[in-house]
Amino acid sequence: MYTYRLVLLGFGAVGQGFARLLRDKADDLRVRYQFGAQIVGVYTRRASLFDPTGLDTSALLHAAQGGGLSAYPGSPKLRRDLDAAAMIAHPEADTLILATPTDLADPGPAVAQVKRAFQAGKNVITVNKAPIATAYPELSALAKDAGLFFGYEGVVMGGTPAVRLAQEALAGSRISEIRGVINGTTNYMLSRMEAGASYAEALAEAQAKGYAETDPTADVEGYDAAGKLIILIALLFGQTLRLDQMDCHGITEIGPQAIAEASAAGERWKLIASARLTDGKVEASVKPIRLPLSDPLAGVEGIMNAVTYVTEEMGGVTLTGAGAGGVPTGFAVLSDLLALHRKRLAGAG
Repeated sequence: MYTYRLVLLGFGAVGQGFARLLRDKADDLRVRYQFGAQIVGVYTRRASLFDPTGLDTSALLHAAQGGGLSAYPGSPKLRRDLDAAAMIAHPEADTLILATPTDLADPGPAVAQVKRAFQAGKNVITVNKAPIATAYPELSALAKDAGLFFGYEGVVMGGTPAVRLAQEALAGSRISEIRGVINGTTNYMLSRMEAGASYAEALAEAQAKGYAETDPTADVEGYDAAGKLIILIALLFGQTLRLDQMDCHGITEIGPQAIAEASAAGERWKLIASARLTDGKVEASVKPIRLPLSDPLAGVEGIMNAVTYVTEEMGGVTLTGAGAGGVPTGFAVLSDLLALHRKRLAGAG
């Protein structure tokens, strides 16, 4: 059995969801997989906690849900003075979990943190999309050269294994096209609008339920879906695309008449992210499309996400699941850790 010693940068919904899974599943993971993991450090903009003997997960969660991590109780070896760089490089940690918010407009800090971790000999698992969307070729090469693990399952569809399906289960096939409903906020809104709600009512409901931010621009204008599509293009087609190279439109112009016309025709509006590889060139877009009800993506309701990979060998392969949320995305982190563990065991064997 091996116990991984983790540093978390960011401790919001995803970091807390992961910590909760790690605590609640500890016995099962030890018995089934001979796997253990211990959080030794947590860094946020407001607090820094590092204890080489391990932080108490229940106390971490209690503090985070109460007065903040500064309320975490002291212990003989607890340090509260380490900055992010020092925590990443600390010799008592072996894996960085990057769970900070994504900022595609300023990816530099997140990319630098991943590089720093690799330079310090640490494995990296990220749910921050910026390093994958903007610097994947460079970072993956650094990880490979250093013999380190680079995990990023949670950057596209939360805990639903969209990346692992394409890279591992479909290994050997040739994927020529990606089509997906990969933004839960807009999918929820379109589902509510089809049920009779206006755009404003659907947005207000999504915000009340925590599916949409106070400023919903990234979701409703298609930018979030575009960012995820850029990641899939980088991972599966090996090409780097910018947002301004993509036809990107959101759902703000869809009204009751458009919804009714689609319904009368036996169709349904979905915000579709799509990319096609033809003769080495990628054509990509994010835009609302009327889909026939027979299309697998048309049946994806509420905040659920789905992606279809079109392969030369099998045609379309569609995966559906939860695309966001603290616990589902925290599960993606756990899934990556277990993938790291399997590789470690295979190397030891």
